[in-house]
Amino acid sequence: MTQDNDDYIYDEATGEWRPASEVSSAAAGPAVVRDASGTVLADGDAVVLIKDLKVKGAGQTLKQGTVIKSIRLTDNPEEIDCRHDAIKGLVLRTEFVRKR
Repeated sequence: MTQDNDDYIYDEATGEWRPASEVSSAAAGPAVVRDASGTVLADGDAVVLIKDLKVKGAGQTLKQGTVIKSIRLTDNPEEIDCRHDAIKGLVLRTEFVRKR
C-alpha cells in the first residue's frame, strides 16, 4: 500500500524539495534565536541596537546604542518582538541587536 502525499516543501539549506512529513519532523525542535554576535537570546532579555535603524511607518530613527528591554521571541528566529517608548508593536531583526 503506497501513501499518496503530494505536499512538498522547498528546503533552502539543501536546495531540494522534500516531503512535508520529513521537514516537519526535522523542524519539531525549538529554534535557537541568536543576536548579531551569536549570543543566544531568550524572552525577557534586554538588547542594544548596533546600528541606526529607520522605523517604517513611524517616521523615526532608532539610534545605535538604544536599549530595548524585555524582548519576546517570535516564530521566526531572525525576528524579535519588542516595545519602545514611542513605538508600539516594534519588530526588530536579530542581525541588528546585541544582548546587553
